[in-house]
Amino acid sequence: MSVHPYDALIIGAGHNGLVAANYLAKAGKKVLVLERRDVAGGQLARHVFGDGFAVDPIHPGGLLRPDIIADLGLGKFGFDGKPAARAPYIALLPGGQRLHLVAAGNDAATLESIRTLSAKDAQAWPAFVNFMDKAAAFLDAAYRTAMPRLPNVNFRREGLPLAKLGWTLRRLGGRDMFGVIRTLSMSLVAFTQEWFESEPLRAAIAAVGIHGHTLGSMSAGGGFTLIHNWRNRGGLAHAPVAGGTARIADTLVAALQARGGQVRCGAAVTRVLVDKQRATGVQLTSGERIAAKAVLCDADPRHALLELVGARELPPEFVWATQSIRMRGAVAKVHLRTDGRHGIPEGTLAHAPTLKYLERAFDASKYGEISAAPYLEITTDADIVSVHFQFAPYTLRGATWAEQRGPLERLAVATLAEHFPALPASIRQIASILPTDLESTWGLTEGDLNHGQLQIDQMFFMRPIPGWSNHRTPIDGLWLCGSGVHGGGGISGASGRNAARAALGASSR
Repeated sequence: MSVHPYDALIIGAGHNGLVAANYLAKAGKKVLVLERRDVAGGQLARHVFGDGFAVDPIHPGGLLRPDIIADLGLGKFGFDGKPAARAPYIALLPGGQRLHLVAAGNDAATLESIRTLSAKDAQAWPAFVNFMDKAAAFLDAAYRTAMPRLPNVNFRREGLPLAKLGWTLRRLGGRDMFGVIRTLSMSLVAFTQEWFESEPLRAAIAAVGIHGHTLGSMSAGGGFTLIHNWRNRGGLAHAPVAGGTARIADTLVAALQARGGQVRCGAAVTRVLVDKQRATGVQLTSGERIAAKAVLCDADPRHALLELVGARELPPEFVWATQSIRMRGAVAKVHLRTDGRHGIPEGTLAHAPTLKYLERAFDASKYGEISAAPYLEITTDADIVSVHFQFAPYTLRGATWAEQRGPLERLAVATLAEHFPALPASIRQIASILPTDLESTWGLTEGDLNHGQLQIDQMFFMRPIPGWSNHRTPIDGLWLCGSGVHGGGGISGASGRNAARAALGASSR
């Protein structure tokens, strides 16, 4: 063991791990971040498939929380977190039609585009955007608030934040307050039906709700995931980052190093060291042991607790609950390097023509099949075309992913070529990221981007499991700071910040 133990070790240099490390270093703690890959950033790190073929592999954009940017002084490193000029969200419709949407109630081009489908829907659009912005603001406040370990609430310490959250909800007004609460459990079919009559508009909105989640347009809880994604995107379209998503990670690394913190890449942790039910450090694949007063883990809860800690160190009922966390990743990415003449406009484009189409695409994943008619979301970066593909379940029935890589790539291109005939001839190179790649390369169990499905029984005080929503674990000194805990999912950094604050609060008592 190291003669000079650290105050805190962070397992994983994803954005949440780096945010947590910065808050700890800012508080004067000696911090070391350990990353198994050769580059920091996790899902945000730039990925290179070959010469001239570098991409943002998983997320085309992201919004780190403004309060985190301010707290950590990231502006000193040239990062203000503001997205580049916002391009529209474009629904690709049959017959070459397109629906152009911007998440603003008074955008004239959006209202005119909707009016071609329905004058009634164009009239309802401003009120819909206003409601979604309010709902996203409430969810933002909820993610900012640490959840208590129900039913064991410490009202002296946790009562005031919960009261503030309740007041935030109450300030929406009676109608919107009940509207937000009701929407969380609704299906996307039911929710959009209450607002609009046009099928293409309803499907375009619903597509945002299922993006990154293994559920369909008729699944309960789609309203929650829609609000979640609206909050993380700042609306319908992705929020692109100048310099790519790696800019977020690079800035966090620079800020950490300026505070005296360290990042070690190529340092895979194989075990959290536990002595008398307390975390005392970690062991690397090399056999090296590093001691620390606290360990924060940016990996998903199932990997962190069952593999790095081990079931024998944990209570049986806790092990059972952790094993029951639903992952079920069903996302693939197809990246195309073209000659630039692909004909695809800038923006976030969605191939999601109807609500039934989305539900049938989801249906395939229930039976371990790749959707024959997939939901696609497309973004471009000069000559690079990136395609988000749903549904591609982690576990296939009667096939292996080694056999299905080529067919999935061809299906994505063929589906997109229906809208952009010039695309196939422009392609110079194709590379894909399958659910198994997400697990092996990015450490995402079952290829789940969110470290556990964001569904109504795995949200708020039930995330990652009921009774353990405050970042603690049964192992003293071991904290969870990744996307699998409350506040996680997306690139806000909330779960990393909240975990660091919880750890700091515990060390001061």
